[in-house]
Amino acid sequence: MLGGQEPTRVVKKIRKSLLRMTFRQLQVFRSVCDNRSYSRAAEEMSLTQPAVSLQIRQLEELLGQPLFDYVGKKLYLTEAAEALQRASEDIFGRLESLDMQLADLQGSLQGQLSLAVESSAKYFMPHLFAAFRREHPEVSLQLTVVNHSQAVRRLSINRDDLLIMSQVPADMSLEFLPFLNNPIIAVAPADHPLSQATSLRLQDLCEWPLLVREPGSGTRRACEEYCNQKRAHFAQLQEVGSMEGQREGVIAGLGLALIPRHAVRRELQLGVLRELPVAELPLLRSWCVVHPRGKYLSPVAQAFFNFVRNERTQIGTLAEQFSGVGNSL
Repeated sequence: MLGGQEPTRVVKKIRKSLLRMTFRQLQVFRSVCDNRSYSRAAEEMSLTQPAVSLQIRQLEELLGQPLFDYVGKKLYLTEAAEALQRASEDIFGRLESLDMQLADLQGSLQGQLSLAVESSAKYFMPHLFAAFRREHPEVSLQLTVVNHSQAVRRLSINRDDLLIMSQVPADMSLEFLPFLNNPIIAVAPADHPLSQATSLRLQDLCEWPLLVREPGSGTRRACEEYCNQKRAHFAQLQEVGSMEGQREGVIAGLGLALIPRHAVRRELQLGVLRELPVAELPLLRSWCVVHPRGKYLSPVAQAFFNFVRNERTQIGTLAEQFSGVGNSL
């Protein structure tokens, strides 16, 4: 059994200067990290820029190390800042969890779910969260849309409660739950010559321009790996910066695209785009709900994770109704 003096000994092991940090200093620090700018952080926090600079300088004195470097006109986090950022996320996450637990003791689940989603999931996620909130009406949502490389970065710094992604990194210690198929299909304009075909091979598409996402996109990487595997090499690639750009570019006749079916469901229903009957497609990937292994989940995050796990069949049915195409697991 631990003796009565043990807590005191534990506290003494912590550098005394760290105990003088204030929540306000950490709030200012997090704002500078998020905005990569003292002036934008000052605006967000309703402070003057000198006040922000003072708070950061005081933090640096407590830590005994610089927090930010300027290279050119860009602000970068030092290793000390990255360590403090992870700690601050944990501290404020625990406080938010405490608030949720106190609300739970009063008989209701309250709080905010911080959820990051890869762009291929953004068309469905609001509907999934709406289904969750029908059971927990006092939960709010903070939704951030990212590409695959940004998602991996956010996982590495424990930025969000949960993250929705496909192609879960195998080299990270993660807990993940697949819950819904993410079929990638080939689309063309309704008046494209290939739109009249009854059967195609992936190689049949290669003579046409292919619109692709930006570097860092999980969909682009999955398609490149799959096309290489199938020896389908497109001679003309046109890079667009978003899934919306792909979709509109195909409609405008700039080329074909390999794109998640959810992203073009309305256009397929309206007939402005056609799903090409390619024998090797759709390329199936699963959306997964992900968090770092060992992460403490807030009551709201745990409730959402449990909801996704327990309602996978209903989620598949909802996806079919939402997309207008077969899509259940």
